[in-house]
Amino acid sequence: MDTDLHRVANAHQLSAVQEAYAFIDNRIRSGVYAAGQRLVADDIAAELSMSRMPVREAFRRLAGDGVIMLRANRGAIVTSLGEQDVREVFEMRAALEGLAAGNAVARIKPSQMRDLELLLERMEEANLEHQTWVTRHREFHEYLTDLAGMPRVSRQIAVLHTVIEPYMRVWVSREVNSMQSKACHEHILEALRTGEREVVEQALRTHVLSTIPPFAGCLPPGV
Repeated sequence: MDTDLHRVANAHQLSAVQEAYAFIDNRIRSGVYAAGQRLVADDIAAELSMSRMPVREAFRRLAGDGVIMLRANRGAIVTSLGEQDVREVFEMRAALEGLAAGNAVARIKPSQMRDLELLLERMEEANLEHQTWVTRHREFHEYLTDLAGMPRVSRQIAVLHTVIEPYMRVWVSREVNSMQSKACHEHILEALRTGEREVVEQALRTHVLSTIPPFAGCLPPGV
């Protein structure tokens, strides 16, 4: 009986940690928690109606992802990126998303191609709704890379999106052409239709890397 209760308690704790992790991750991606902001475990725990322990464990996991930093006597701080950091994130995304998309070629089904086409349509329908566009852009990229069936790679890609997404939201609100990317994403679908792994990998890498110059040029002052 004691063993069963211990197992239930652990499962509940894990669920609470996952809830806290997802909550904080979403707040960072959406820009509610800004770069450099101090996060207080007690405040987040109160908002989620849970104890501090799951929140602190979520902090440790997010710090391992590089999304926040844990500082002595200051607690958790949302990571700030400089221009070189931004370039590194995009270069990592290019390598990993190219790898994942290449592996997806042999696995992708016609129904999943239709899903990607629909995701692209939804992204374009966002038009000048900047924040919606960023969310749907992420959905398109993560749906494609998840098709590879490589959970560790998908996990790392998701972390990279979390780190860069707040800056993406600033970028699209300042740079009109940043959302006029239908042709670029259609090129990815065209590459997938060839069924050639190398073509798909190159298409993804080129697409992600081509974002660096305009993105870096629109970073907020001081970044």
